[in-house]
Amino acid sequence: MGANSFLTGCKSDTKDKASFDAGDIAFLNEVGETILPATATPGAKAANVGQFMTVQVNDCYTEKDQKVFKEGMGKLNDFANKKFDADFMKLDATQRHQLLVELDREQKEAMKVKKDGDPAHYFRMMKELTLLGYFTSEIGTKQARRYTPVPGRYEGCIPYKKGDKAFA
Repeated sequence: MGANSFLTGCKSDTKDKASFDAGDIAFLNEVGETILPATATPGAKAANVGQFMTVQVNDCYTEKDQKVFKEGMGKLNDFANKKFDADFMKLDATQRHQLLVELDREQKEAMKVKKDGDPAHYFRMMKELTLLGYFTSEIGTKQARRYTPVPGRYEGCIPYKKGDKAFA
């Protein structure tokens, strides 16, 4: 009886999932790359944050938040068309940066007036998922931060020089 009850709890979730295709993943990779571009270390696109975002949205977000995120992708593209008369994917790096800076200001203002229970602004979701996806990826952990696979003894006082990478 107990084992049967336990196993019936292992059914997969049947809730609707936001549908993402390869074009959506490429779009989200470019948004991520604009937020965390390649410099001395690879950027967000190299860590495939677009794929990470789609998995997180489908597996961890409520249906309401999934809808906000998915519709937000369209809003971001519409904003690009309104501001630069071109789809986001056709903009150059400078235009993409300008666009996302404006959206970041917009989301900060929206979060100030957000009520409990309301979903976050779509760009905030994208930005948070970009950072989470990048810094938990192998690239973000091993190349953007100082990676120590097995830390040794505890050292409470380690010299720090301005510009040093954080430990992973």
